[in-house]
Order: sequence, then structure tokens, then C-alpha cells
Amino acid sequence: MSRHPELLVPASSLEVLKTAVIFGADAVYIGGEAFGLRAKAKNFSMEEMKEGIEFAHARDVKVYVTANILAHNEDLHGVREYFKELKEIRPDALIIADPGVFDIAKEICPEIERHISTQANNTNYGTYNFWHRQGASRVVSARELSLEEIRELRENIPGELEIETFVHGAMCISYSGRCLLSSYFTGRDANHGACTHPCRWKYAVVEETRPGEYMPVYENERGTYIFNSKDLCMIEHIPELIDAGIDSLKIEGRMKTALYVATVARTYRRAIDDYQKDPELYRKNMPWYLDQISNCTYRQFTTGFFFGKPDENTQIYDSNTYNKEYTYLGIVGEVKSGLCRIEQRNKFSVGEMIEIMKPDGRNVEVEVKRILNEEGEEQESAPHSKQVLYVELSEPAHVYDILRRAEVQQ
Repeated sequence: MSRHPELLVPASSLEVLKTAVIFGADAVYIGGEAFGLRAKAKNFSMEEMKEGIEFAHARDVKVYVTANILAHNEDLHGVREYFKELKEIRPDALIIADPGVFDIAKEICPEIERHISTQANNTNYGTYNFWHRQGASRVVSARELSLEEIRELRENIPGELEIETFVHGAMCISYSGRCLLSSYFTGRDANHGACTHPCRWKYAVVEETRPGEYMPVYENERGTYIFNSKDLCMIEHIPELIDAGIDSLKIEGRMKTALYVATVARTYRRAIDDYQKDPELYRKNMPWYLDQISNCTYRQFTTGFFFGKPDENTQIYDSNTYNKEYTYLGIVGEVKSGLCRIEQRNKFSVGEMIEIMKPDGRNVEVEVKRILNEEGEEQESAPHSKQVLYVELSEPAHVYDILRRAEVQQ
């Protein structure tokens, strides 16, 4: 059967949640201040979570809360108390990896749906059926599955059990995120939410009897970043994702900026809607999607495991840097007397040409006419991050529009 896919977008903060909702998400996933796998992300206090859920629900958007650590004994009491708090603010689902944590959620807040995290290594339909019998309404597939495997999964699980799959964002060198490097090098455990992304670092080999001699690791003479995967991007394959029976198309990036989230959400929203309206329209607009998706920070693109096992072309050997085409300046918080209130994120100046990025897909080039601080004093530039400013632009902007600046490519 043809399924209408959900676009599921990450949010690191209340500001980013609101951006995701306005720029096209059907659902947003967030982490609280405990028990999520991105403990080093900003994350939400209980009050922010409550406000975010109310904001999303008012616009028919769902909110899922991650509680997907692999818990140790000392975590269980805290998980129980945490779920009692979540019961009061009613997210639409909890994303869980650990069977013990799952049981606590079932006991404390059975009315909140339970989704099984990719961390639980969900690679076959037997696993999906097991979790369905326990009361899960959705299972997130391991990133290592091909579309063929997902199609076979769909044919062997109940129709009401939903499949969620990552379709865009960073890939992990370790099977479904089970990385030891972070813990070993920095004492920050990837499975406890503190991954430091050591797979992006540069490595050399040292032979045991020759300490201090660092021999670079070359693969086809292209460099030494042997663990450094390209980013996943399936914007060109929406039809195959839908045909495979996937219910939720998931964007990775709970540590990303509002600009990144807005860019990816807006582009996938348009692609999904265009395809469901008319496959020909989707094909025709492909250049626009590809142009837009490359506007945010990324590390070259791959289709991951979807069309078979990745080969050497999935790695980046010569660099660990991101491509960056736009700099994030701020979100319009309110507009009063022609002035846009923003909390500034990067430097910009009077007279500069910048862009207003709008939820409807338009990017409007404007000139910065004036910059005023909170006291109403004129400023020539905005060098201080997080400063609240009032900005006059040559064209009108609206609340939740994003201001960004194009970077000159070398």
C-alpha cells in the first residue's frame, strides 16, 4: 500500500524546534537534559519541552522525546522519575533503545507511544515483530539496511507497525552508533550520549618497536581520514523510500543550527509534497532541491547502505572539513516599526547584502540598512554573538524567517 511519509526533523533547542515546525516538519524529535544519546547537545529543560510541545501541537506537529541511552543500574531510578515528569507534558512518543527503559515507560506512561531507537540494532523483521508484541508502535531501522531489506521487512510485519529510517545527515563508522573510539580517547561514551566524533580526526599508524614514528595511512593516495564518512542524502530517491514502505523519513542532526534544520526541512518538505502531487513535478524540481540542500553545512553526500554496501567512494580521504555555503546570522523574533528583532549568531554589517530565507521556499536578497542595539543606539556592525539587535532591511521580513549570508567559495 502507498504510505504518506512523515518528515521527522531534529531540534537541539526551543528555537530550533520552532524553526523545524515552521519550515515543514511533520514531527520533531528532541532530547531532555537526561537519558538521551546527545547529552552534549543543548537539550531541553522540562519547561522548554512543555512550551515546545504546545507550540508544535498547536500546528498539528508531533514531538518525540529521546530516552535512548543504554542504561546501567544506577540510571534506572532516574529514568523512572523522568518518565513521571514526561507523563505530565505528553510528548507524542518516547524513543527508547534499552528493554529495561522500555518496561519502565510501559509501566509509568503507557499512554505515550514507544518507538524503538536505531541504537537497538533493528536489522530484521523478527526484531520488529518482537518489539511490536511488547507494545512498540514504531521501530527505527538500523542505518546498515538496504532498501531491498526494508521492503522485505515491510512485507513481514503488521501494517500498523511503523518503520522510521534515517534519510539525511551524518553517518557513523560504527554499527548503529556503537562506537568505542569516543570513550577510549576522551572518556565520553557514545552510548551514554557524549560522542566526540573522533571518526572525523586524522590518524596515523605507529609500529610497536618504533614508538614516535608516525606513518600516515593512505588509501589510494588520497589522504588519511580513514574513518570519515560522507553525509547521507536521499533527496533524489524519495520515490524509492516511499515504495519500500517507510513511514517516517528521519533527518539526523540534534546538534545542528537552526539554519541547517530550516534548510533540510524546507527542502525535503517540498520534495515529498511535489512527489505526492505529481512525480513529474518532483523530477522537474530536482535541480532546486539539490541546490538548496547544498546550502547548509555538509560533508559531501552518499546514499549510504540503501543501494548495497558502501565502497571506498563513501569515505572522504583528503579532509575532515565541512562544505559551508551560508553563514547563519539569526532568526527574526518579532517585527516592529520595520525593525526585525534577532539574537545575532555571526558578524554582519550595515550595507552588507544578506538573504532572508523563508519557509515557503523563497530566498530574498536584501541590504542591511540599519543595526540598532537594545538601547536603540545605531551600530555599524554586529560583532558580538548572542547580542539582541533590531535590524532594518531593504525588504520586509516576517517572524521565523532566517537571516543568512552567502559565503564566497574559494
